[in-house]
Amino acid sequence: MKVIKEIEIGGKAFSIETGRFAKQADGAVMARFGETMVLATVVASKELSDRFDYFPLQVEYREKAASAGKIPGGFFKREARPSEKEILSARLIDRPIRPMFPDWFQYETQVVVTVYSSDQEHDADVLGAVAASAALMISDIPFEGPVAEVRVGRVEGRWIINPTFTELQSTDIDISIAGTEESIMMVEGEGREITEQDMLEALSFGHETIKQLCRIQRELCAEVGRAKRAPVPVERPKGLEEDVRAAVAGRLKTLANTPMLKEDRAKQTEAIYAEVDAGLAERYPDENKRIHAILHDIEYTEMRDMILSQGKRLDGRGLRDIRPITIEVGLLPRTHGSALFTRGETQSLTTITLGTKLDEQIIDGLLPDSTKRFMLHYNFPPFSVGEVGRMGGVGRREIGHGNLAERSLKNIMAPETEFPYTVRIVSDILESNGSSSMATVCAASLALFDGGAPLKKSVAGIAMGLVTEGARVAVLSDILGNEDHLGDMDFKIAGTRDGITACQMDIKVRGISIDVMRSALEQAREGRLHILSIMDQAIPQPRADMSPFAPRLTTLKIPVDMIGAVIGPGGKVIRQIVKDSGAEIDIQDDGTVVVAATSQEAADKAIREIERITEIPEVGKIYHATVKKVMDFGAFVEFLPGKEGLVHVSQLDVKRVEKPSDVVKVGDQFDVKITDKDEQGRWKLSRKVLMKPAEPGEHPTDGDHAEHGEHRERHERHDRPHHNR
Repeated sequence: MKVIKEIEIGGKAFSIETGRFAKQADGAVMARFGETMVLATVVASKELSDRFDYFPLQVEYREKAASAGKIPGGFFKREARPSEKEILSARLIDRPIRPMFPDWFQYETQVVVTVYSSDQEHDADVLGAVAASAALMISDIPFEGPVAEVRVGRVEGRWIINPTFTELQSTDIDISIAGTEESIMMVEGEGREITEQDMLEALSFGHETIKQLCRIQRELCAEVGRAKRAPVPVERPKGLEEDVRAAVAGRLKTLANTPMLKEDRAKQTEAIYAEVDAGLAERYPDENKRIHAILHDIEYTEMRDMILSQGKRLDGRGLRDIRPITIEVGLLPRTHGSALFTRGETQSLTTITLGTKLDEQIIDGLLPDSTKRFMLHYNFPPFSVGEVGRMGGVGRREIGHGNLAERSLKNIMAPETEFPYTVRIVSDILESNGSSSMATVCAASLALFDGGAPLKKSVAGIAMGLVTEGARVAVLSDILGNEDHLGDMDFKIAGTRDGITACQMDIKVRGISIDVMRSALEQAREGRLHILSIMDQAIPQPRADMSPFAPRLTTLKIPVDMIGAVIGPGGKVIRQIVKDSGAEIDIQDDGTVVVAATSQEAADKAIREIERITEIPEVGKIYHATVKKVMDFGAFVEFLPGKEGLVHVSQLDVKRVEKPSDVVKVGDQFDVKITDKDEQGRWKLSRKVLMKPAEPGEHPTDGDHAEHGEHRERHERHDRPHHNR
């Protein structure tokens, strides 16, 4: 049975529909806004697998090229592995729905969101989140939703829900917000140094529409929803939990209250687990998973109680304290800029590379192809957490963290008109114990300063945590890995002294209130200012000079009608300039030419050649010429690339010349002066006027017999063929 529910958002219909598509899935909903349509399907395994000791949820987001009337590129002409945009969109959908499944449900579950129509105005990712929640709501899969997601922008002070791509170009805030009818679940986005109050207003504004989208999901579920699967009773051996607690005898509590390094804590925790396993092995064989689950619950309770009761954390800090920070800049001599940022046991070694327009990344997706000149890549090798792991491709987490750090910095970079470089930043995480993405933001800001890149201000990031039990709430600054794992929130906020540039919030509970968000934002601002003060002590502003190994870019302008002359047939001319000079050259459609070279000599050589090609000859100006052809009446010379003129026999030398071939030959080079340009556009050149007069006793020069020379020239002009050079 086909059922559609609909609301209006900003004068446009937002609808969710079921009963027409993918009816064999456990749940399927098509969401539509404008002419963008997204299908979400959900399926959960009917059998519980013992392969997983966690909830195996897989969320996939795919864009069909046909949805925008495009054919995929590449040899196979079909959609390949997911793009970075698709991975980021999948994460936006995954994060708000994951906490909404009950703890007992550990059946393998797959959510597939597919874009089937794109109106080129609205991003489909937030539609996909609503469709996924609605599909889960009407299925038999246990899901304690609904949740909904919107994008919020602000243009000229006016808040907008799900702004168009055009509106996003002029917005000062772009934030995706997900939540339930009661609270906020997920936040991710960027801003142009917005205030904490701006952020709260955006959240409140977006939440009103989230409530409406949740309401129509409930209406859809009430009409077509299926009964939910019931939990399967799990029989635990009688007395197991009591015996585990007796065996651990408060050691986990003591461990939680003892400040120590991450590695030491991990070793002592592992030893306790091993002792309990050994002590209970005879009485409870094959129950290691359940024993470890109980021990984990004890860890969870002890850490949280210590924080809430004592205001004390695993490493002995107070709730607002930031770990010690050390900074080194310029430690890698051959990179264009580098910084080592260490905060506690989290460390990022970050480099920058400055390139030319030829290095820009080409973005191919549903929208028209575009380029990207500011890139930040984040790497998280297994050794950073003391593990052995497979070194394969970039994972979803790495793409997500890199994107967050990139958004934190990109709006603070100088515009292309002021700094026409392509910038690539690479953050390698060498150690990790909490918030490596925010360490990346700090290290990247420092590396840009070290490289002399015109970042307008220092940018820092901090990760905030949360522990809640009933009415008790504790907000934590600069969280550790365990505080993220055992806590309720990971709220990353980056910005300058003047405002927020990016944020990302994930929670494990069923939402948090605006009041808690307000406290977290204010505490984050304090921490951000503290980190910025330390960064400014290391390097307060960009260096005056760039690395000697970075390309120097010189911009010049040529007439648009001369672009072809500089490029040459099949690119022959420009390739030769690049080969001869060693510089890179980029020519834009408006005649802007960017010359990149690591030495001034190479740049000057390329610039001189381009200027010679595009120079407009002037009468009375001197040029260095090359003989191209020798005739009886004179020599044709090239005095500028592609421009030739005649040096008449009377103008070849201060002495009388009977035969031009007696004086010059093809390939000779000498200076000439333009003396005239005739009505047919032909250039008349003279070598003679630049030469010394004849010595006494030599033959009289043509200059001494001007009348005779001019008469001879007029006579020979009738005999020679016309040459328009």
